[in-house]
Amino acid sequence: MARAELMDFDQALELFEPVLGFEVHVELNTKTKMFSDAPNIFGAEPNTALVPLDLGLPGSLPVVNEQAVRYSISLGLALGCSIAESSRFARKNYFYPDLGKNYQISQYDEPIAYEGSVEVELEDGRLFTIPIERAHMEEDAGKLTHVGGATGRIQGAEFSLVDYNRAGVPLVEIVTKPIFGAEKDAPELAKAYVGTIRDIVRGLGISDARMERGNLRCDANVSLRPRGQEKLGTRTETKNVNSLRSVERAVRYEIQRQAAILAAGGTITQETRHWHEDTGTTSAGRPKSDADDYRYFPEPDLLPVVPSPALIQELRDALPEAPATMRRRLKADWGFTDAEFRDIVNSNLLIEVTETVREGAAPFQARKWWTGEIARIANAREVEPGTLVSPHDVSELIALVENGDLTDRLARQVLEGVIDGEGSPHEVVEARGLRVVSDDSALLAAIDEALAAQPDVLAKIQDGKVQAAGAIIGAVMKAMKGTADAARVRELVLERAQQ
Repeated sequence: MARAELMDFDQALELFEPVLGFEVHVELNTKTKMFSDAPNIFGAEPNTALVPLDLGLPGSLPVVNEQAVRYSISLGLALGCSIAESSRFARKNYFYPDLGKNYQISQYDEPIAYEGSVEVELEDGRLFTIPIERAHMEEDAGKLTHVGGATGRIQGAEFSLVDYNRAGVPLVEIVTKPIFGAEKDAPELAKAYVGTIRDIVRGLGISDARMERGNLRCDANVSLRPRGQEKLGTRTETKNVNSLRSVERAVRYEIQRQAAILAAGGTITQETRHWHEDTGTTSAGRPKSDADDYRYFPEPDLLPVVPSPALIQELRDALPEAPATMRRRLKADWGFTDAEFRDIVNSNLLIEVTETVREGAAPFQARKWWTGEIARIANAREVEPGTLVSPHDVSELIALVENGDLTDRLARQVLEGVIDGEGSPHEVVEARGLRVVSDDSALLAAIDEALAAQPDVLAKIQDGKVQAAGAIIGAVMKAMKGTADAARVRELVLERAQQ
């Protein structure tokens, strides 16, 4: 696939105004699926978490998942939306190889929630309001695995396998209105918006929001219009982008790609685009259909959803803090400077740090480990930090350090063991024998051996050249395989040298 011509980002913004739009799909963590009693689980053997309805078999009828409706209303309220007095499901008709009945049960002109807005904070602290058009309920499709190609995509594959486990998983799709005024911040705004949605649904407890698992996916719409023109340009929709970093990169790439085409006198095709993480590019998918092409009509097997005012008020009263409000409170509670707190936010680790503090860790230590060693390992492995280790394990690791059982150096080894699946921090400590040696007799034995081996160093220490003790400390740490406390070893070396 030939790489598209790209225009310099700043030059593209001089010529064109970017207009954005996002469709974020949130998988709900209900126990069962949207319209069946099949288990809603991740990682089961293919085609085992399903019932006849999920396969579209004749005679099977859908039944709405009450908990999914409650979760959807909660999300709508958190997005500042109005909740419809009555909403209806519809059939969205087109060929789904991964939905056996060849249509998706969704909502069309009568969504559960509509007309809201979300406040998004950029890296420098500026706030940007994203207008929400609607949030509607639907079911997810199954998963296709394309076999035989070089890229794992359908292009070039010899055949495809379908796993219906995901078919019917409850979804809420959040659709924004066109977003104007992002300008040079467009890529960052895309990342910040999806991150804010992730924070909201995690705060509500309605989704695991694991982007690498597809619990939360973003379709990013980008169009350009010449400066001074009122008519919107033709949009593309980059589908199922599954990391915050990729959302940012995909929006930047599409701005540069479309600008190059338009500046050369070409036209943009209204189509879906595939994002390629390895090359940082998009490629053409299929021509993007308009609503009429889906032949929506009311789902005849389901009644309208009519939530009572009492239920809506109950869910409204249970809403957690909005992300922006929560950030201001946490910054004050933790005593962080603007720069320290922004470091957490910009690393997209606020949820992880918050949960680690909730587990009992000191805020400073939680920030240090998540934005430091864990982020370093995640960057090296090109994964999200939250996928490597749990807040509970990080809190346990911090406690081992603060209790004197581990030095920072040993703790880094323990962390690597936890990440590699060797167990909890305590289990890794015991299995690897990494606990700090606190027995002075063992330390003194190693110190005496080192001093005997280096009498010249001993003489220097006795002459008042205490910096020479570093050689003895290093030898002792090596002999103890890093399990000694260097500060305690230094104290004992200096004491021993004067005896």
